[in-house]
Amino acid sequence: MEGDAERLLAALEPHVPDPRVLAAIALVPRAAFVAPELAGRVWENVPLPIGEGQTISQPLVVARMLSLLELDPGDRVLDVGTGSGWHAALLSRLAGEIWGIERHPALAVHAREALAAAGIQGVRIVCGDGTRGLPEHGPWDAINVAAAAREGIPPALEQQLAPGGRLVAPACGGRPTAGCTARSTSPCASCRWSRRSMCRLSRLGPASGTPSPGASA
Repeated sequence: MEGDAERLLAALEPHVPDPRVLAAIALVPRAAFVAPELAGRVWENVPLPIGEGQTISQPLVVARMLSLLELDPGDRVLDVGTGSGWHAALLSRLAGEIWGIERHPALAVHAREALAAAGIQGVRIVCGDGTRGLPEHGPWDAINVAAAAREGIPPALEQQLAPGGRLVAPACGGRPTAGCTARSTSPCASCRWSRRSMCRLSRLGPASGTPSPGASA
């Protein structure tokens, strides 16, 4: 496994300018966030299924998005489309307070359990509609959107950015299966977006149930 980890990190390094991101990927056990039968594949640079038709994202995509967020240790971060919880766990190594929102109740439960099993603290998971964000807990220094939105970046998320906040998301011309990683350098009406890299990710959709606060993990 050690050799597999080294090969993955070596593959990511040319694309990831922030060494803290690589250190986080090395330290946070991706195996804790997938089914046991997939544990042998966690150091592959590929997405893996997590149920509900969703995947744990490709490490290169995750690493690039984390780098683009330019996180500081005290930042408050919203993770939209938490899925397995692995991305939120990595965020917790780079920033301060992390809130994750996931529309599938079963995945939200699994993410909480996986975060606890991995010993990750400072992450709260909520089951709800990611397109609405969590305005009651904002504003956010950074928002990470793990799934592509059909109509682009939801306005509610832009509005929840703190001054100087950053948002990284796959969003490209309304196409549901492909996206561009985008980064905002200023909040709300003055947002400026720049396309950085292509990726294939899931669409954001409405919540499966009523949003409810999750336990701190």
